Amino acid sequence: MAVKSAEEYIAKHPDWESELRELREMILTTDVEETIKWGAPVYTVDGKNVLGLAAFKHHAAIWFFQGALLRENTALLENAQEGKTKALRQVRFEKGQNIPLSQLRKYVEEAIQNQKEGKEIKPVKNKEVEVPEELLTEFSKNSELASAFKNLTPGKQREYCEYIREAKRDSTKMSRLEKIIPMIQAGSGLHDKYKNC
Repeated sequence: MAVKSAEEYIAKHPDWESELRELREMILTTDVEETIKWGAPVYTVDGKNVLGLAAFKHHAAIWFFQGALLRENTALLENAQEGKTKALRQVRFEKGQNIPLSQLRKYVEEAIQNQKEGKEIKPVKNKEVEVPEELLTEFSKNSELASAFKNLTPGKQREYCEYIREAKRDSTKMSRLEKIIPMIQAGSGLHDKYKNC
């Protein structure tokens, strides 16, 4: 069942309730609108994503969609996915860690100001998806699979291709290939199961 509010999201993550509440209360004192996107609380200015909250197994995080543009007090920021994300930055918290709310508030205020000024790092659009050999070989044996892959969005196609390409050993590539074939045939993305958490 999809989460409909920040309160529902917090209730689904009882291990991180106090941290999420503390962060949310601070964020709501600023000039943002709260919404739910990708199954988690996201805070917007003029309909544009500025920041979000998330809880995982081992940490909670506050995300800045254009965090790479933050210039002040950036010591806590880290790249969300090194080598994959240009703009997204996060601050992670582990259980029992003190949350520096006054420092984070400065991040939030700067992110809001950047958004109001229209500052953003635009994603680089890859023109073509480079399909790895292993997947091309599978397509030559299975035309329905090839057709299902073509019906996926370019983003979902890229996720699958990177997933195969990132494997170092041939045996890992083949086990990943076996795993994703039914997902491609079902029309799902590699990470769809996480989007409604």
